[in-house]
Amino acid sequence: MNKVISALLVVVGIIHLLPLSGVLGAERLAALYGIAFADANLQIMMRHRAVLFGMLGVFLLLAAFQPGLQVTAIVFGLVSTLSFLLIAWSVGGYNAAISRVVVADVIAVACLVLAAVLYLLQARSMASA
Repeated sequence: MNKVISALLVVVGIIHLLPLSGVLGAERLAALYGIAFADANLQIMMRHRAVLFGMLGVFLLLAAFQPGLQVTAIVFGLVSTLSFLLIAWSVGGYNAAISRVVVADVIAVACLVLAAVLYLLQARSMASA
């Protein structure tokens, strides 16, 4: 089960690392999200967001190989992905690029839920052993 949990966290970590390329500038952000980032303020915020996603992605990858970090990583990953999905679904009207982010986050949520279930089953079996 450890290897499956690790693999699931690696998948979610990679999903969270993908937006990191947005730190490179407005052109990369436009490619990621399908909108122009001409406003300097929006660029600053989105490039900073890319850094934060990179940090979370690295943490998820680290947690994949450090069982003591896995619960925290699963919770942080779920907060990140579920909050985005709730916002996207409540606002609606998003473009094709954001649609791809929604799909990626649905995959991430599925991976994280499965990782959480496996982690709990593993903890239960260790407690009863």
